[in-house]
Amino acid sequence: MLLHVASVLGAAELERCRGGLIGADWRDGRATAGYQSARAKQNRQLAEDDPVAKQLGGVILDALSRSATFFAGALPRRIFPPLFNRYEVGEAFGMHVDNAVRYDRSAGPSQPLRTDLSATLFLSGPGDYDGGELVVEDTFGAHAVKLPAGDLVLYPGSSLHEVRPVTRGARVAAFFWIQSLVRSDAQRRMLFDLDVSIQALTQRVPDAPELVRLTGVYHNLLREWSDV
Repeated sequence: MLLHVASVLGAAELERCRGGLIGADWRDGRATAGYQSARAKQNRQLAEDDPVAKQLGGVILDALSRSATFFAGALPRRIFPPLFNRYEVGEAFGMHVDNAVRYDRSAGPSQPLRTDLSATLFLSGPGDYDGGELVVEDTFGAHAVKLPAGDLVLYPGSSLHEVRPVTRGARVAAFFWIQSLVRSDAQRRMLFDLDVSIQALTQRVPDAPELVRLTGVYHNLLREWSDV
């Protein structure tokens, strides 16, 4: 499931992130790539232990905790601390698949995290750069994604994807991975559709007796499918 989550960051949070990255210590992005990905990757990133990355990552995690759409789509069990990248003119990241497991070293001994979902949170607006589209492939073809600053896209970690070359300006984003309560993308999609439908029905017919049963179905499916 490819999911657009709008306005994850408010105006003040977005300004804080953008301002905090001015003059940041950008390094070779290949440091966080596997062998195959490193051959296709040309960008800049903040180191995982960079104080700016940790501070702004906290801002993003706080914002995610308030996003009902993010939680409905991701059903997060664990979230990898957000990382930050920057693509300037001529830089790109060719077609690749993210590592199946990442190791979170932010809090003591490294902890493995299964990358069920990948997320990109755009910090540059579409008018700030040309090119730089995130292209995600699925069974329906290739989807080019270029969202407003502060918006996020979620997609399966198993997806082939790339960032096309930037031809003007600079593309700055945060990115991270999620281990979901529900490993299967197909099951997460069904739960998301059911959740959204229940919320819509609640707005239209708040006293509908079917709501209790539908909500029960949702939670029983989650109970059946969750990996805890």
